[in-house]
Amino acid sequence: MATSDKDFIDSGFLSLLSAPARRALEHHGITSLQQLSQYSEKEILQFHGMGPASLPKLRTALEKEGLSFKN
Repeated sequence: MATSDKDFIDSGFLSLLSAPARRALEHHGITSLQQLSQYSEKEILQFHGMGPASLPKLRTALEKEGLSFKN
């Protein structure tokens, strides 16, 4: 079965991250931008393996889909 463009967009953002940052999100069950948008930047930074360098990449990926971090 082919992966849809939407599925790629949702999970493709993970490929932008370092391995520790990607594992941090996956460990918390975050595999889509919709799931990511349920968290604040502060919450994401508290995940072990997630550093501040990842936030601009995540923010851009969210914005491209009309989403943002929780306030």
